[in-house]
Amino acid sequence: MNSLIWTVIILTVLGCILALVLSLVARRFHVVEDPRIDAIEKALPGANCGGCGFAGCRAFSDAAVKAGNLDGRYCPVGGTPVMREVAAILGVQTEEKAPQVAVVRCNGSFANRPRVNDYDGLKSCKVKAALYAGDTHCPFGCVGCGDCVAACAFGALSLNAETGLPVVDEQKCTACGKCVQACPKHVMELRNKGPRGLRVFVSCINKDKGAVARKACAAACIGCGKCAKVCAHEAITVQDNVAYIDFTKCRLCKKCVAECPTGAIHAVNFPVLPKKEEEKKDE
Repeated sequence: MNSLIWTVIILTVLGCILALVLSLVARRFHVVEDPRIDAIEKALPGANCGGCGFAGCRAFSDAAVKAGNLDGRYCPVGGTPVMREVAAILGVQTEEKAPQVAVVRCNGSFANRPRVNDYDGLKSCKVKAALYAGDTHCPFGCVGCGDCVAACAFGALSLNAETGLPVVDEQKCTACGKCVQACPKHVMELRNKGPRGLRVFVSCINKDKGAVARKACAAACIGCGKCAKVCAHEAITVQDNVAYIDFTKCRLCKKCVAECPTGAIHAVNFPVLPKKEEEKKDE
């Protein structure tokens, strides 16, 4: 009985000593965090998507406070309103950025791009792209396994069963860039949403010569340069047999859309005008 009592007493004393030691160590090595880190984290949307280039909102907050500025730091989910709040907490200025949205730069639907192979492996774009060029003669287009859909944490992407291509819900898209990182073919791109959501872009990245690209996909860019010639704002360049529209220079006149012989250029969210009004506008 006495041995049991002594055992309890010894364990109690040891516990008290260890508690005291831990308390002293905790005080000695205690790190006082800047309260602005918590304030910035609270101001951020809390998506922890990594779109800012950091592991999460806490990591972004910590980096911003330590740097003392927002140079090269931007939260695409929160956008300019959130960054203004963050800048106010730090007492610095922030760069104004236009809201962006992901776009699919591929016209290779089932109708436009005939399938010549039947892939029966793991449903992964990364794996499929590493094994061979794809199900069609186009080695540049979407391979259709949905890696971009799986990477999107906001439910902004889905695969269209009729076309086989990803579809972006611009109301849900936060421009975090995860789909861009996930696509092994670099089909996904972030572009400015544009005024009232209006934007024009070349939905093709095929770098093959015109005849080869057209044979692989009926709606491929053939690098003819007609769009660049008709553009009065020098927003279009043709390089490696494919056209590209600089959204910072584009004035949304849509002349390139009408000029493109294959329909490779897409105009998004423009109102559909009656035929007569459209003809007058072109004149």
